[in-house]
Amino acid sequence: MTDPRLQKMADLLVNYSVNVQPGEWVGVLGDVLTLPALREIFTAVVRAGGNPALMLSDDTMNRTFLREANDDQLTWLDPSQSLYYDQGDVYIRIGGVPNTRAMTKIDPKRNQKVAGARRPWLETRMRRAAEGKMKWVGAWYPNDASAQEANMSLEDYSDFVFGAMFCDRDDPVAEWSKVRALQDEKIAWLKGKKSIKLQGPNIDLQLSIDGRTFINACGTRNMPDGEIFTGPVENSVNGWVRFSYPSIVAGRAVEGIEIKFQDGKVMEASSKTNQDLLYAQLDADAGSRYLGEFAIGTNFGIQQFTGNILFDEKIGGTVHMAIGAGYPDTGSVNKSAVHWDMICDMRQGSEIHVDDELFYKNGQFVA
Repeated sequence: MTDPRLQKMADLLVNYSVNVQPGEWVGVLGDVLTLPALREIFTAVVRAGGNPALMLSDDTMNRTFLREANDDQLTWLDPSQSLYYDQGDVYIRIGGVPNTRAMTKIDPKRNQKVAGARRPWLETRMRRAAEGKMKWVGAWYPNDASAQEANMSLEDYSDFVFGAMFCDRDDPVAEWSKVRALQDEKIAWLKGKKSIKLQGPNIDLQLSIDGRTFINACGTRNMPDGEIFTGPVENSVNGWVRFSYPSIVAGRAVEGIEIKFQDGKVMEASSKTNQDLLYAQLDADAGSRYLGEFAIGTNFGIQQFTGNILFDEKIGGTVHMAIGAGYPDTGSVNKSAVHWDMICDMRQGSEIHVDDELFYKNGQFVA
């Protein structure tokens, strides 16, 4: 029997997050593990009048490809996918894989070669989203591997996931409308401001937001959501930050990351684990040592680290930053095949000043 919360999630994604309209080309993407969620979303798209295109992937096939493909194969772009990113109207991706560590033994440089080849897809999606031509949202399907990563049973993890999306409430859309209103207030306050200074036991960093736009992340691109984010002026970031939680990419956790910026560029970087992966990300291309995103997490319904960036970057009382590609609708012009989020806890002894005015203290807004 289908979990009724899964049906609520599908309805929320299709009719609130991306608001599918009749005749739109809607990509429905996910691993075969997520098929129960994809079925519900496919049904909701049909009922909304959209034209669903199912795009299945498989974790086992992905590993085979990364291990055995030659360079020409690694860099080949599927023309049907290129056509979709050029002309599709809606992108709905459901995350979930059967083994969160399945890519551990894959050479990170091979991952980067694939990511670099597929960079045009990412850039096209970001550009078309900024132009209002492609709506997109990503969400997660509760599964055993992710539950284990979060140190929970599947039942408890499912409650966590659906609760974070308000799909355990009578009217999830009404709840996200409240989030939108609260974050609108903070963004209005930030409008026209120029500089941000972050200080605390894990951070001493300055950056410019002059001419940049903060985006209200209230469930229309990520689900769950709860953040306000922008793209900092590329050459403005100075100082250091020690990230509080592991950052995971390609199934490998990089712990204890510390980064020093000078005039926007990462000049020094270290980590306690998987430093080769850290440098593979930083050295991917010309834009991967610059910040594409700065954000403040506002979802206080998410208070624990789960090893899943979709949830962890929203933890109320944290900030996160992404090296690499920025979102054009924030004003960011940084381009890269990388967009890698890292989280810093601001809940103790930390402050954010905006144009020398206290904006945020110990994980809470004060302005």
